[in-house]
Amino acid sequence: MRVECYSGYRGAERPVAFWLEDRRLAVSEVEDRWYGPDGSWFRVQADDGGRYVLRHTEHEDSWSIEAHRGRR
Repeated sequence: MRVECYSGYRGAERPVAFWLEDRRLAVSEVEDRWYGPDGSWFRVQADDGGRYVLRHTEHEDSWSIEAHRGRR
């Protein structure tokens, strides 16, 4: 999964856009974020009106969609 991130002093700090198939969705708001031993999760509102939970697995530097609600 392709994700664009804001990179600050900690590297890839938060997602700003992601792709679903060939469609780019901008993140309009990061509603929540939490961290675990195997990754970081971000609940985001996208510009398609949907809410998504994105997971970043840091040791693999990979992203996935863990949950979705709303429009697509």
